[in-house]
Amino acid sequence: MNVGNLVRSAHAFGASFVFTVAANYDIARSRSDTSDTPAQVPFYPFDSMESMRLPAGCALVGIEIDDTAIDLPSFRHPRRAAYVLGMERIGLTDAMIACCDHIVKIPTKFSLNLATTGGIVMYDRMLSMGRFADRPVMAGARPEPLPDLVFGKPVVRRKKQSVKGNR
Repeated sequence: MNVGNLVRSAHAFGASFVFTVAANYDIARSRSDTSDTPAQVPFYPFDSMESMRLPAGCALVGIEIDDTAIDLPSFRHPRRAAYVLGMERIGLTDAMIACCDHIVKIPTKFSLNLATTGGIVMYDRMLSMGRFADRPVMAGARPEPLPDLVFGKPVVRRKKQSVKGNR
């Protein structure tokens, strides 16, 4: 149920793909994914870490309670990232942690449910990378509307012509 809920949340937050590694989960039989994620978002069920493949330039971010992990509120999300969460009570294996480019933790007193953890991380990513109005200073006040985006003139780059004999 938790994985199905997590997959549904990934779809809701606009994930480009969803994957599992050595998971006991059948996306086609999930009863908690009421958004029909398999019909909307690519799903990659990897049998093992060795078979796991991510897009080129995609950082792997592990979510784990660890003293060396970066607190989520202080973490700068990579533009191209995939997030991996371990099983509840077990967490990520040492081998999976070694594969990660970043390790992040939610600063809580104890472990959270898998779907809750994933939802918090996706929400934090959306907040930190999206274009939202600043929160007002006073509780209950309405935020100021965002100003329109202003674009500069197009930049035209020309390839330098090679000098004959100097390639």
